Amino acid sequence: MAQTVRKKLGIKRIICSIRFRVYRFFARRSRPMIIMQKYDFQGKRIHDTRISTSAFLDHPETLYLSDHIYIGHYSIIEASNTITIEEGCQIGFHTVLASHSSHNSIRLYGKHYSEVKDKIGYVRGSIHIGKYTFVGPYSLINPNTTIGKGSIIAAYSSVRGHFPDYSIIAGNPATVIGSTKDKDLKFLEQYPELKEFYYDND
Repeated sequence: MAQTVRKKLGIKRIICSIRFRVYRFFARRSRPMIIMQKYDFQGKRIHDTRISTSAFLDHPETLYLSDHIYIGHYSIIEASNTITIEEGCQIGFHTVLASHSSHNSIRLYGKHYSEVKDKIGYVRGSIHIGKYTFVGPYSLINPNTTIGKGSIIAAYSSVRGHFPDYSIIAGNPATVIGSTKDKDLKFLEQYPELKEFYYDND
């Protein structure tokens, strides 16, 4: 009797062990990971650009990437009308870059939406993000937007339009609320050895 109980417990342990190993195997492969992108989508060699496996890249043929870019987990890059992300940019988690917008036209046309080719209210436009810019998590970058280099976009911002270099951008709709040049002065005063690197970016 005791031997039968021990045998059953042993079988249960084996089954639990196998279940755990199977779960761990698939969990490791299903959770998001950051992978190195050695080439851009036009076949040009790029360096130290990292993209999450959970990021969705739509129309990669018109997505132009450079070196040292980071695209975080669960971001969506919709590049049907061209998106350019320059060197050193960081795209935060759950961020959307959309080069078209159909929310007005779908409402205006309703069930006739698919019948009309050139729709009123349908917006198409490129997005250009300048060097060393940080796009905060949960932000939306709309069509026809240019972000100057060295800018910061605060989390949860909805950005549309043209913004100068070194802008601090925040809000919905987003506006310029400051300059990263002012922010950086504190670091440069405290760590003067950084000036050589900083001014090399101009």
